Amino acid sequence: PFHLLSDAELRFAGALWLPTFHVEGRTFLKRFTLVVRDGWIEHVFYPVFPPDHHPAEVVRWLREHP
Repeated sequence: PFHLLSDAELRFAGALWLPTFHVEGRTFLKRFTLVVRDGWIEHVFYPVFPPDHHPAEVVRWLREHP
């Protein structure tokens, strides 16, 4: 039920100065989660660590901020 954003040309990443890393001449986004409501970024989860606990952290935050 959640929307995902594709940013293959990194336009969104550049506009928001999102965290990136480089491997073999390619640029990738680091792991992060944006909570967006009504077109506004309400919360940013970064860094995402440990990644196996992150989904529960996001669900907990969403329940606490309806």
